[in-house]
Amino acid sequence: MRTVRVLAVALTLIAATNVSAQDKDQPSLIADVARGVLLDPTTYAPAIITWEATRLDWRSSQVFFRNGFHEQNPNFTLSGRGNDIAVGYAEGNRQILIDAFANLQVSLVNNVSTRVVEHWLVPRYPNHRKLVRTLGWIERGAVASYLSYRMSAGHFAQWRDNEQRARQMGFR
Repeated sequence: MRTVRVLAVALTLIAATNVSAQDKDQPSLIADVARGVLLDPTTYAPAIITWEATRLDWRSSQVFFRNGFHEQNPNFTLSGRGNDIAVGYAEGNRQILIDAFANLQVSLVNNVSTRVVEHWLVPRYPNHRKLVRTLGWIERGAVASYLSYRMSAGHFAQWRDNEQRARQMGFR
């Protein structure tokens, strides 16, 4: 994660030095990037989707923990190893929130770096402004989709399995 942050800062500094003699039509790097990142749903979507999937998985697992089952995910056990006693419900929710903020950081770094590159390319290729912006949009959407799927698919599947298994076992 530290390498990604250093890379984002380096890209920002490189782009900032190249646009210091910008013309009046080009918005400032910081304002342009900040506005674009803050208004872009791909910044928040992976974190929100993963948070919801993990929360559903965690909530649906509680009935099993009350009936003596162990947690398989080491991030949610007292010992930090899989197949052990689960942490408390509130602690699990805190861990889910921490994970969501970590996911948000990944999206932020990706979107900031993409916006910096766009800001740098648009003045250099003014005849291809729409292409540069479209490619940036595609990249951000693809990364957001990949991150959302990669981080949440297992939790959504586990949630469905937990709900079905709880009904079969008569826990609900």
